[in-house]
Amino acid sequence: MVDMVAIAVRALTKAFDGVPAVDGIDLDVAPGEMLVVLGPSGSGKSTLLRLIAGFDTPTSGAVLIDGVPVADLPARERNIAMVFQSYALYPHLTVAQNIGFPLRASGDDPGAVAARIAEAARHLGIVDLLNRLPEHLSGGQRQRVALARALVRRPSILLLDEPMSNVDAGGRAELRAEIVSLVRRLAVTTVYVTHDQSDALSMADRVAVLSDGVLQQIGRPASIYADPATLFVAAFLGTPRPSLLDAAIYAEDERVVLDLGSQVLTLPSEDPRSAALAGHHTERVTVVLRALPAGAGLTGVVRRVENLGHELLAQVDVGGVPHPRPERAGQRAAPPSARTEYGFYPNYEGVSLAPAGEVVVRLPAPASVRVGDDLGAAVGFDDLLLFDRAGKRIRL
Repeated sequence: MVDMVAIAVRALTKAFDGVPAVDGIDLDVAPGEMLVVLGPSGSGKSTLLRLIAGFDTPTSGAVLIDGVPVADLPARERNIAMVFQSYALYPHLTVAQNIGFPLRASGDDPGAVAARIAEAARHLGIVDLLNRLPEHLSGGQRQRVALARALVRRPSILLLDEPMSNVDAGGRAELRAEIVSLVRRLAVTTVYVTHDQSDALSMADRVAVLSDGVLQQIGRPASIYADPATLFVAAFLGTPRPSLLDAAIYAEDERVVLDLGSQVLTLPSEDPRSAALAGHHTERVTVVLRALPAGAGLTGVVRRVENLGHELLAQVDVGGVPHPRPERAGQRAAPPSARTEYGFYPNYEGVSLAPAGEVVVRLPAPASVRVGDDLGAAVGFDDLLLFDRAGKRIRL
């Protein structure tokens, strides 16, 4: 077991040619915690990792390890190990030689090096691969070797940069479980960067969501999913991707109406949420709808059907209005060139959105539904996530 340390990032900014890749981030990582930094490509995840490692120098702000600023401490003296997306194994060295390379480079005793190699290989389940060359390994095996090489030094901090991007889908779930088990057993403080929400939600003690260099939200995986603070977080999390619809709020005649364009949702005045919504009378908002069960609420025409075996996902055109592109809410707007023939923007900060005006309806197998059928989506106000034009949550 290594000595557990804490990481603190304070007002950390890194700009390239005047454009911030990391923009004023504050966060803490507790000793022994696994923090997963989640976001699309270009969101600043890897830059943040490199700043913690000491590979890059911040434009402003500070990184502290156990409360001590490390700006003047070179990367090699921070007792940090980093695993890269590309494995970065030496092709002419065996697995054992790759794992032991950092120890041999430090001039450690050969007997101690051999013992540490065996220990790291045992932790990663690759003892039987020690005499192989990297070219004879699968993607998952290569990543295990890269992890063993990082851990053989017994670092206080482990940084993982998209470590499963080159691992086939079949091996990802197994490797996820192994990494989580390993860092728990070794109690090493870990920062794991990924664009894959499945990695984040299944592995993290806490998740930090980044967009355009800005920290959108940080918290427990279940809390962030259930209670997203910003429109970006709500749009980025969820499988299938949620629908984002434009709407207007009207308080009238003892009721509150959410106008979605061709259809409305009505909330009686006696409902305790009415007062909160009535305070936004005439405002336009963005409605986020995750996949819904079939039933009464919104009705429309089935445009596509995806059969997943245990269930069907139907894309239902309810005539809704797509939400407008953000001007600037801590995010970059998608350029006009991104517009498609369907009339929607497929890249909201790296998020693939449902087509304009459509919602996703889940149907248990062996349901029968075809393109062109009429289908209802059971939606109530408990299903709605509402956001103002700045992308901030409207809480009911």
